Amino acid sequence: MNQVHQILVERLKSNLELTGDAVRYELGEVTLTLAALDLPASMILLRDTPDLKFNQLVDVCGVDYRDYPSKDRCSSRFAVVYHLLSIDLNHRVRVRVFCDDDEQPAVSSVVDIWPGANWFEREAFDLFGIVFDGHPDLRRLLTDYGFVGHPLRKDFPLSGHVEVRYDPIEKRVVYQPVTIEPREIVPRVIREDSYGDV
Repeated sequence: MNQVHQILVERLKSNLELTGDAVRYELGEVTLTLAALDLPASMILLRDTPDLKFNQLVDVCGVDYRDYPSKDRCSSRFAVVYHLLSIDLNHRVRVRVFCDDDEQPAVSSVVDIWPGANWFEREAFDLFGIVFDGHPDLRRLLTDYGFVGHPLRKDFPLSGHVEVRYDPIEKRVVYQPVTIEPREIVPRVIREDSYGDV
């Protein structure tokens, strides 16, 4: 860890009063792990503290840890990851918040702190099913309103639940259950008779 990252880690620990593994430096990046209840207050501190000044939200994304080994994380399946940038101090930090409930994952919205989080949170809601409490307009962004499920969850079937086709008799688009049968795709190797002859 270089001196710039060391200073950032010390500032995060002192300003947010963190202990233990809440702040980690790995693979050249500083990661801050917060509890879901501490998210709004901690984000305001990250933005408004003069030593930190994380005034730009770069990205918000959802993560599904269903098939991930649990040794480096808590037992929660879903997390929300925020990437913050301090333009004045040229620092970056990744903030990770695990959702408390795997059946109905939810965290507080940060739209009031960074208005640019609006579409990012809608995207995480649409693709992962993570609800952002306090979001002003939480609705689907990338999928159809009648879409069933959340496509980036690791338990979502690859073929989906419904298929869309144009029905020439009804002269409209109709939704129907998927008719694709799951199958294993095994490559077939075809070699010429003279293969391997020298």
